Amino acid sequence: MDDVYAPPQDDLVILHHDHEILLVDKPSGLLSVPGKGPHLADCLIARIQAVFPEALLIHRLDRDTSGVMIFALTPHAQRHLGLQFEKRQTKKTYVARVWGEMTERTGTVDLPLCVDWPNRPLQHVDHENGRAAVTDWRVVRAGGGESRVRLMPKTGRSHQLRVHMREIGHPILGDPFYATGAARTHPRLMLHSETLQFRHPDGGQGMRITARCPF
Repeated sequence: MDDVYAPPQDDLVILHHDHEILLVDKPSGLLSVPGKGPHLADCLIARIQAVFPEALLIHRLDRDTSGVMIFALTPHAQRHLGLQFEKRQTKKTYVARVWGEMTERTGTVDLPLCVDWPNRPLQHVDHENGRAAVTDWRVVRAGGGESRVRLMPKTGRSHQLRVHMREIGHPILGDPFYATGAARTHPRLMLHSETLQFRHPDGGQGMRITARCPF
């Protein structure tokens, strides 16, 4: 990561709020949870808890990824939603701009991942020790030396989408960890969590919340 952590100071963007849950649009450049040390204390959950002190964490997005995040407002909602994530009952769709013009229209990356210990927090493919990681992808359009894709992760490994796209030769533009050369020189990581589908913890109704892609 960069030496200087200077997160954006945008106001909270609330996508949905009721008695059990809160969904927000996380900006790129803001940690989901605090890092180590006081200089990394500013984060999304701290900002949310300043307004909603009862808010509880369920999942995370990488610092440089933007888009939909859900928080629980009761312990019941945290347990209910936590189980949905654990059992892979939630569905996420991401939008990304990647290096190169992809020729296939759809595909699946099935490569096991684990932490690259000497280079933490980087992850890498490891067929012996890695945990299963599967990503479906679909090209929206390609041209001008890049492609716009929708990514549908079937698992939730750390840096999964970023490593998987790099492994098939199409790193996500602006990725400070996994892109090189011209692919890296973008103002931000071009990865956005666009939609989250889940069941509401009060009654089980299916919900689909969307955060408009900013790029």
